[in-house]
Amino acid sequence: MNWHTLIGHPVLRYSIALVWLVNGVWCKLLSQVPRHEAIVAAILGGTYARGFTLAIGLAELGMALWIISGWKRRLNTFTQIMVIMSMNILEFLVVPELLLWGRLNLVFAAGLCGVIYLNDRYHAGKDHV
Repeated sequence: MNWHTLIGHPVLRYSIALVWLVNGVWCKLLSQVPRHEAIVAAILGGTYARGFTLAIGLAELGMALWIISGWKRRLNTFTQIMVIMSMNILEFLVVPELLLWGRLNLVFAAGLCGVIYLNDRYHAGKDHV
C-alpha cells in the first residue's frame, strides 16, 4: 500500500474523527485530562473555565460527527484546519507549559492539518462538495 492509497483510505477519515471525539468527549466533557480545562482557565479565566471547556468538548463532538457524515467536506476541512491552527498558535503563545509536548505541539498540529488537507485533496475529484 503506497502513501496515496493510505491518504485516501476511509479509515483515515474515521481516525481523524476519532481524534476530535476523544479530545471532546474523554478529555473535556468527561474531564479525564484536567490539563485541557487548565488551558482554558489560563486563556479565558477560571470563573467560566468549566463551562467553556464543556462547550469546546461539545463542539469537538460535533466536529467528529460532521467528519463522519461527509457533509460539506471541503468546508469541514477548512474549518478543521482553521480551528486546529488557531487553537495551537494561541496555546503556543500563551500557555506552552501546559501543552503535552510544549511548543512542539504546534509541529504535530501542523502535521495533522497536512494530513487533513491531503485527505481532502485526494477526495476532491471523487465527489461533489
